[in-house]
Amino acid sequence: MKTAYTNSKSLPAPNQKCHCFRGHLPVCLQHKAHPRENGAALTKQPSEGQLLGPHNGWVAELLSTGRRVSYYPGKKDQGDAEATVVDFPSSAFRQAGIEAIGGDVPEVTSASEKARWLCNSSLSLRWMRTLRREARKMNPCKSANWEDDGWGAWEEAEPALQEPEEEGNTCKTQKTSWLQDCVLSLSPTNDLMVIAREQKAVFLVPKWKYSDKGKEEMQFAVGWSGSLNVEEGEHVTSALCIPLASQKRSSTGRPDWTCIVLGFTSGSVRFYTENGVLLLAQLLNEDPVLQLKCRTYEIPRHPGVTEQNEELSILYPAAIVTIDGFSLFQSLRACRNQVAKAAASGNENIQPPPLAYKKWGLQDVDTIVDHASIGIMTLSPFDQMKTASNIGGFNAAIKNSPPAMSQYITVGSNPFTGFFYALEGSTQPLLSHVALAVASKLTSALFNAASGWLGWKSRHEEEAVQKQKPKMEPATPLAVRQVGHALLKLGFGLPDSRRHGESICLSPCNSLAAVTDDFGRVILLDVTRGIAIRMWKGYRDAQIGWVQVVEDLHERVPEKGDPSPFGSPQGPSRVAQFLVIYAPRRGILEVWSTQQGPRVGAFNVGKHCRLLYPGYKIMGLNNVTSQSWQPQTYQICLVDPVSAGVKTVTVPFHLALSDKKSERAKDMHLMKKLAALLKAKSPSLDSVETEIKELILDIKYPATKKQALESILANERLPFSCLRNVTQTLMDTLKNQEVESVDEGLLQFCASKLKLLRLYESVSQLNALGSPADTSFSENDLAVLLRLDEKELVKLQALLEKYKQENSRAAVRFSDDQDGVLPVKTFLEYLEYEKDVINIKKMGEEEHVALGSFFFWKCLHGESSTEDMCHTLESAGLSPQLLLSLLLSVWLSKEKDILERPQSVRCLHTTLSLLSRMKVALDDTWDSQSVSPWWQQMRTACIQSENNGAALLSAHVGHSVAAQISDSATEKKFSQTVLGADSEALTDSWEALSLDTEYWKLLLKQLQDCLILQTLLHSRADTRPARAPSLPAEPLPRLSVRKLLEGGRGGIADSVAKWVFKQDLSPELLKLANEERDAENPDEPKEGISRGLSEVSEVDVDLGAIPDLLRAAREQFPCSLELDVLHAHCCWEYVVQWNKDPEEARFFVRSIEHLKHILNAHVQNGIALMMWNTFLVKRFSAATYLLDKVGKSPKERLCRRDVGMSDTAMTSFLGSCLDLLQTLLEADVGRDEMQAPDLETEDAWLAVEGPISIVELALEQKPIHYPLVEHHSVLCSILYAVMRFSLRAVKPLSLFDNLTSIQLLPSGEMDPNFISIRQQFLLKVVSAAVQAQHAGTREKEGSDPAPAAPPGQDLVWPVLAVDLAHHLQVNEDVVRRHYVGELYNYGVDHLGEEAILQVQDKEVLASQLLVLTGQRLAHALLHTQAREGRELLARLSPTLCTWLKAMDPQDLQNTEVPIATTAKLDPQDLQNTEVPIATTAKLVNKVIELLPENHGQYNLALHLIEAVEAIAIPSL
Repeated sequence: MKTAYTNSKSLPAPNQKCHCFRGHLPVCLQHKAHPRENGAALTKQPSEGQLLGPHNGWVAELLSTGRRVSYYPGKKDQGDAEATVVDFPSSAFRQAGIEAIGGDVPEVTSASEKARWLCNSSLSLRWMRTLRREARKMNPCKSANWEDDGWGAWEEAEPALQEPEEEGNTCKTQKTSWLQDCVLSLSPTNDLMVIAREQKAVFLVPKWKYSDKGKEEMQFAVGWSGSLNVEEGEHVTSALCIPLASQKRSSTGRPDWTCIVLGFTSGSVRFYTENGVLLLAQLLNEDPVLQLKCRTYEIPRHPGVTEQNEELSILYPAAIVTIDGFSLFQSLRACRNQVAKAAASGNENIQPPPLAYKKWGLQDVDTIVDHASIGIMTLSPFDQMKTASNIGGFNAAIKNSPPAMSQYITVGSNPFTGFFYALEGSTQPLLSHVALAVASKLTSALFNAASGWLGWKSRHEEEAVQKQKPKMEPATPLAVRQVGHALLKLGFGLPDSRRHGESICLSPCNSLAAVTDDFGRVILLDVTRGIAIRMWKGYRDAQIGWVQVVEDLHERVPEKGDPSPFGSPQGPSRVAQFLVIYAPRRGILEVWSTQQGPRVGAFNVGKHCRLLYPGYKIMGLNNVTSQSWQPQTYQICLVDPVSAGVKTVTVPFHLALSDKKSERAKDMHLMKKLAALLKAKSPSLDSVETEIKELILDIKYPATKKQALESILANERLPFSCLRNVTQTLMDTLKNQEVESVDEGLLQFCASKLKLLRLYESVSQLNALGSPADTSFSENDLAVLLRLDEKELVKLQALLEKYKQENSRAAVRFSDDQDGVLPVKTFLEYLEYEKDVINIKKMGEEEHVALGSFFFWKCLHGESSTEDMCHTLESAGLSPQLLLSLLLSVWLSKEKDILERPQSVRCLHTTLSLLSRMKVALDDTWDSQSVSPWWQQMRTACIQSENNGAALLSAHVGHSVAAQISDSATEKKFSQTVLGADSEALTDSWEALSLDTEYWKLLLKQLQDCLILQTLLHSRADTRPARAPSLPAEPLPRLSVRKLLEGGRGGIADSVAKWVFKQDLSPELLKLANEERDAENPDEPKEGISRGLSEVSEVDVDLGAIPDLLRAAREQFPCSLELDVLHAHCCWEYVVQWNKDPEEARFFVRSIEHLKHILNAHVQNGIALMMWNTFLVKRFSAATYLLDKVGKSPKERLCRRDVGMSDTAMTSFLGSCLDLLQTLLEADVGRDEMQAPDLETEDAWLAVEGPISIVELALEQKPIHYPLVEHHSVLCSILYAVMRFSLRAVKPLSLFDNLTSIQLLPSGEMDPNFISIRQQFLLKVVSAAVQAQHAGTREKEGSDPAPAAPPGQDLVWPVLAVDLAHHLQVNEDVVRRHYVGELYNYGVDHLGEEAILQVQDKEVLASQLLVLTGQRLAHALLHTQAREGRELLARLSPTLCTWLKAMDPQDLQNTEVPIATTAKLDPQDLQNTEVPIATTAKLVNKVIELLPENHGQYNLALHLIEAVEAIAIPSL
């Protein structure tokens, strides 16, 4: 028996050099060096679960309740724990317990009393084991104060063990060891994980998510979290996730849902669904639940093995409760159905079904911490007779059939391991030592219905009725007997008073069990014989599990001379078991072959992981359903909280075989040696080749040989000759062997790889030879080759030249790799050889291009023989269709190189002709009324290509080759007809030729249109660097015929609209470019275009070829790029981009401009209505309520919060909305005057499919309600005025008398106060508009000038105010008079004279202007300090002087207008003393003209004339 010893006595001193042991010592105690051994692998689970640890945030927060206490002081864990653990005093443990549970701790001295107190105080099992172990090491001499002394005080007696970074290490340990304090369980089907701590729990479910690297993987996410305690103070002690099998016919045997079973310190066991819904609760015992374990159905491997039933076992400190699996399965299904029905009906009254269980009392033991339910076992007849003879003598009676018993094994103390037996199905005493021990106590085994249901009462019932403890059923006692001496082979316990068991783990075959103890040992038990057969030392706090591996019969190699059934592939499969041990102190995971086997693998893992071994699969299966479907379950996994991952252990079966008989182990050794040889750099390649041949021939298993050959062929360092020689050597060796011993799969694999290597060699030689390039290639030759006349060829060349120029400007080219060169490793990865045919594996477009370049790039350049290449590829087994696909992929991807080399067209023509003449390429018997699949494949490739230039050339070449082949076939059939054949052959060939020709012509037209459109989209206007930042537009996608056909009827216009938006072209440019050039002034449109663009962008723009390209695109797409259609798509594109960034107000303004340029009222109405309903109505509503709430122009913060844009952007937004509503009203009127347009499609694009176009949607819009839109227009005008002029004390909605209905006709009865409020608002608007227009010219340096109007929104506000007065039922003449007065007030007399013409009540206006004239004269006379001013005032009559003093100006605004023109508001600022009288006299004359003679102020106006004359006298 090989055992690895890691005793603490072998530790070197801290100041000594460490000498690592070799042999079976797995690791040095101070160094981590665990190489992967013999092929065992620690891999992530197939579903790649990710566990979110405390570094991710939520688990630590959900599970943390109070301060975390560490019970291992100071030192980092290195090697065996005995080297670093320092003894703890008893009082320190008491204080730690107070911190953990928050209560008083009674004085206890013995380990058993302390363990019992800890169980009742609901501490974790780990604390129980630690306190019980350390209680035996109590030393009263050491300090007893946990808080005051700190961690450093514990190590004063051992200075050699101190470390300087103790606090940091403790913090780090607490952050990473959180998982050790939790109860953890993972479903065997990996569909649910439960993490619980104290009364809180988290249910995790796997979901597909993207990792930080962008890779999609399975991660665990929170499905449910919360508190689970029903009674106060109870905590979770154990958890199980049991998947239940589905009962549906379609998914029989598959997991249906997962039940969560939780045990609590109160003794209750509760069952939950994945969503945290309580299904069933049972109080089975008043003691804390120590452990929950489950056993599911397994098919017996042999006929003599007893079939085990499903069972759930619950361990208490002095009892075991078992629940039958079938009864539990039915009860849980019934409870789940009742909960679902209650949730649907809203009924909380649920009656759970009865639950049958057995309860056994455990006697003659001190402490039990874990158990294992072995199941039903039967004594052999020999053991039965031997036991009866020992007890009753040789005359003892023996039963005919041995009794069946249920066996239970417990671990704890006194005894260390106990074996318990419960008799099944009989109450009679047996003549054996088992029956003598337990027969008298088995008659009272109880099978009763469950009691104490919890969780189904309503809230008010729970408050009203006090909970009572359900009646506890008594336990049937089971006794244990110990093995006293070696003569008794059937033992019932392993007595060891000093050893305390910590955990037990049963093997999958129920024959072995592994037990851990507090001495750091792992003991392997033989369950049947009850003895320890192996022990591992140095594994303190170890976690254990099992891995069972079934032999794969396909990998078994028959051995000569082996008569056993396991020596042939037809024999039964063998099963191997491996013990997995996780040592957290050393951070190592080891895999051992059980009983006498060695360690087969070791892995370095974290020190804070959890090893999960469920030991069960899916509950609810039987011998029929378990065979229908093999569940995808894991056996064992490791949860690492640091890396946040769940990993599984995979062990190959051959590791269980002995070294002498394991050829697989030898092959694995040779594979490792081969891998090292392939990685090493050797100067001599010949020696490396020889060694590789020896290694691969020494390998015995065919699967390993295949793996070795794959690794050799995948190596990039080996030359081609080495790969070929190794493959050939292996092939020859296999052929020389006997036919029966040769693996057919390996032979075929070698033959296929050798075939590919020979093809690679032939192609490489042809590419290396080359051929003289023929440079004599004229344009006439090209025209003849493509079957084009001179005019068509010139047009084609012009199109390709423009396309090449614009494409070179738009694209960025990097340095190309060497074309036509492909490594042999890559070549073998791309191709596969099956049944004498070479196929291409599924790969991307780049791989296709690389492989095609390797075959045809030299041929397309004229540097290689095309005929030889095609013959070589055809002979190798490559189909013509595959070669055509590779050829077209190269041609279409190398567009730039092809356009620069016209000779490539001839090479393509030659290659395509050779491929078309291969066998199976063109079928001569193809139906003449159908399309040839060969040419359809080529046309499909051209349609899908985004490189339109190369696609157009290839289509011309394909058309030419197809016509050439058709002509030759026609001539052949025609000659046969002349010789006497029927005349129908010629007709058939002509029909076939016509059908294919039409398809080629259609494709050429589509490619030509797509090429012109792509050239337009690549063009751009050159601007100065001082231009505004480029628009944040997405890059334009490349076009193809397929994209245009699938883009719908509006796809072409949508592509051009995106280009217009990116170039920011004005609508005038599109309109002018659409017009035909005038014959007399051919340059005028260009100037108009440039001028139209410069007016919008305000920069110098060089249009280049844009007008010509626009005109060419318009000619190719007269229907798709019709002017209204293009403006509609541009309008929609701009508003979409504005909606993405509302701060860019110019996008919305430009969208309205395009909308106004739409000529058809039906299209214009529909587009405007769609814009309003899709993008504007919500923002407009938010802006309305915001302005009405604030009562003034809101600040930027409020605008961004409610409307989603700044105050400046919102001002422009409201102005654009006003334009939109006005345009919508005009379009609604124009709908009656014109018809809806007929949307047509070009003949070449009739097959277009896809989404409906914007114009079609616009034409489907219903007519608007004109009064409603007019109502919105009035509201929008008011909002825009408030924002534009920053008006205050304005509630926009208060200006409307009825917000719930639309008033079609003005109401005659309106409240005068309401009319007055509207009138005041309109007068404010007029005053603010005049001030904004004329105050800026008067004061260039004003401190608070009015905001400027946004571009394109320079409205005539006085006219708009008059229009608003009409809708708001305000006297329009009042607004006009106020406007005239404001103009004269600001000194703009010439504009005032024009505005007077619009006033109807001129008498009232004259009175107002008279007052204004008096204010001007009063300012000139009363505020002038000069002598002339006083003298002028003295000349006037007393009545006029009194009136002028009363007219002292306070409201005049213009302070820099001459006296004869206006007055100044501030008299202290007047500087001009020379006052001309012409303007003022003109104003007085205008007033006298407007006033009637019988007016009361007519005489005053006459006096003003005298005053003006008096003022004019000194100037004379």
